[in-house]
Amino acid sequence: MTVQVATLGFPRIGARRELKKALESFWAGTSTKADLHQAAEHLRAEAWSRQKAQGADIIPSNDFSFYDHVLDTSAMVGAVPEIYGKVDGNVDLTTYFAMARGRQVKGESHEDCGCGKHSHSSDVPAAEMTKWFDTNYHYLVPEFSADQTFRLSSTKIIDEYREAKEQGHDTRPVLLGPVSFLLLGKGRDASLNRLDLLGSLLPVYADVLTKLHEAGAQWVQIDEPALVLDLEDATQAAFKQAYQSLTQAVPAIKLLLTTYFGGLGHNLDTALSLPVHGLHLDLVRAPEQLDTVLSKAHPDLLLSLGVIDGRNIWRADLNAILDRLEPIAAKRDIIIAPSCSLLHTPIDLERETTLDPEVKSWLAFAVQKIGELSTLAKALNQGRDAVRAALDESAAAVKSRKNSVRIHNTAVKERAAQKDASLAKRLSPFPVRQKAQEEALHLPLFPTTTIGSFPQTKEVRQARAKHAKKEISTADYEAFLKEQTASAIKWQEETGLDVLVHGEFERNDMVQYFGEQLSGFVFTKHAWVQSYGSRYVRPPIIYGDVTRPAPMTLDWWKYAQSCTQKPLKGMLTGPVTILNWSFVRDDQPRSETCRQIAFAIRDEVQDLEKAGCPVIQIDEAALREGLPLRRQDWKTYLDWAVESFRITSSGVQDKTQIHTHMCYSEFNDIIESIAAMDADVISIETARSKMELLEAFTDHHYPAEIGPGVYDIHSPRIPTVSEMADLLVAAEKKVSRRQLWVNPDCGLKTRRWEEVRPAIANLVAAARELRG
Repeated sequence: MTVQVATLGFPRIGARRELKKALESFWAGTSTKADLHQAAEHLRAEAWSRQKAQGADIIPSNDFSFYDHVLDTSAMVGAVPEIYGKVDGNVDLTTYFAMARGRQVKGESHEDCGCGKHSHSSDVPAAEMTKWFDTNYHYLVPEFSADQTFRLSSTKIIDEYREAKEQGHDTRPVLLGPVSFLLLGKGRDASLNRLDLLGSLLPVYADVLTKLHEAGAQWVQIDEPALVLDLEDATQAAFKQAYQSLTQAVPAIKLLLTTYFGGLGHNLDTALSLPVHGLHLDLVRAPEQLDTVLSKAHPDLLLSLGVIDGRNIWRADLNAILDRLEPIAAKRDIIIAPSCSLLHTPIDLERETTLDPEVKSWLAFAVQKIGELSTLAKALNQGRDAVRAALDESAAAVKSRKNSVRIHNTAVKERAAQKDASLAKRLSPFPVRQKAQEEALHLPLFPTTTIGSFPQTKEVRQARAKHAKKEISTADYEAFLKEQTASAIKWQEETGLDVLVHGEFERNDMVQYFGEQLSGFVFTKHAWVQSYGSRYVRPPIIYGDVTRPAPMTLDWWKYAQSCTQKPLKGMLTGPVTILNWSFVRDDQPRSETCRQIAFAIRDEVQDLEKAGCPVIQIDEAALREGLPLRRQDWKTYLDWAVESFRITSSGVQDKTQIHTHMCYSEFNDIIESIAAMDADVISIETARSKMELLEAFTDHHYPAEIGPGVYDIHSPRIPTVSEMADLLVAAEKKVSRRQLWVNPDCGLKTRRWEEVRPAIANLVAAARELRG
């Protein structure tokens, strides 16, 4: 019996964020399409070579994307909404990026993409964006119509397979499966059953598989992550229809059905009944499923076992994994792999030359995870003695982390264990608080505000970098930040915003800024992961118990408030979002870590109120993101997540207005929990969905105030006054005007002032139009 090492996907951004630089240069018009493609070819070649050098036997292709792999699939099957223009041939980059980012061309009614085949509308919004399962990765939502037709409109997957082959890599192409693709999309008409489109979609998939086989591919990794969700009988029947059709149409190619982010559960029998040649299991999220699969799977079914965590950065206990795998490897051929694509991890730990050595010894990034798999495979194929040194090193790292005195703080654990219910309850119900806040703030109908951050310009980033390198003094750096803050406040007053923010120029990231001032966190220099497009983040690493040694935002709020007579928000990131946007310790329940963070943020909230802060925003952008994929697990998560938020916000007086913000989410299923958070104002992202997401608040008769975003900040286009006013009119049909706030979808950190100034001016004008 032999064991092979496979990867399911590798980070596409480059160790030095080369993809970000190439994309933003192309979008800015300072490089050509040829330059962009050349940069992409270099990144793909580097990724293939690096995986092979680390010991991977099976390497993926088509895991690279200019923006998003779901968008790539939409392009592949020709699922391009009409507003982006008719696509006669392949989907070109202009159309592709218009779907991703929207497009606005000044002074021209059409833009020529250079393809010579068609023209494009000059002003189109971006496609709707949402979170990829329970990760912080965003994907572009496919959109389907009742008369939807599909055809092969991009040969990217075939082209990249051939490209790899020319470089000596016989890869296993990665393809998002047809059923998951349809389930991840939405119908233009709400009554559309997306699975009704499966019959017309499958011939395109069969065409792709045929072309891959003709190019020489023997195996294709076909990802069906929807198999770890709660599925109805009709959906399970769709899986059977899909794979019977594909294997009949292209019998010569072998399919590895790939599942991840959870266990198959009640879908297991369906998965095992499909006529595929291999099955990948996530044994990190769902180790318990292995025994059942082994007892039920056909002996000829090749099992790919995801034994290394593809979503966290902790070094694996290789000896414990071997204890589990050795009996299996003795009886059947297996593949060992990460639990999922390594897209969700940083690339290379060795770049972290300044990281604390002890903490570094506990970590493994994408490159190191492949190395761990290689060690496991060698031990399984040749015996443990063949890799004794590596196994001993792994055991030492596991022991060091378990016994480190840096991890545990008795006082923090005792405080977090408090059971006093009053800690999570506001003094008065919302109607009483609302009246007190109206008397304190004197705001008009449709009050206007922003979500917190303003553009992090080149000058801001350069000043931060110079200060980090000690090229400028702390006094000079803070003077620069005060100048930026005062200027932003003056501009907000002139523009007419009602509730101001200080702009967050001192903050590098909404999670990192707080983590750097809390105990129990450590930070990297180069450990970037993709959030969407060219937006990358460096998640903090929570390795120990969390507490707040000193106030974190108080001085900046005080300075900013001194610059204006208008109410100015205190801006904080909530405990659930800090948790979900970090790499979290796995040696205690996530709920316990979240509760520790909640008490730390509670202290900050109380300090702000004591200083006179009238409005405090506690962002919980990622609350729904952490929702378990199986409904049976929802209540447990929502109970501790909501309680953690309430711990942060419930220590204030009635007149202090508590805001929260949530990113792209489907709220219908958790609206009761959102209401239970008991915030005074919630702002949500609704511009791309055209206020569809407000329906949950309508159906629930949501009692508090709501700021549905009217400005899509993920796109460079500037919405008009009438466009935003129309969205507010649509919102007013769903909730009362007394409830409505007017704000952008999210923070403005990633946008340019040239976009922000006119967009916010239009936002204020739209609010005034509605007041009239």
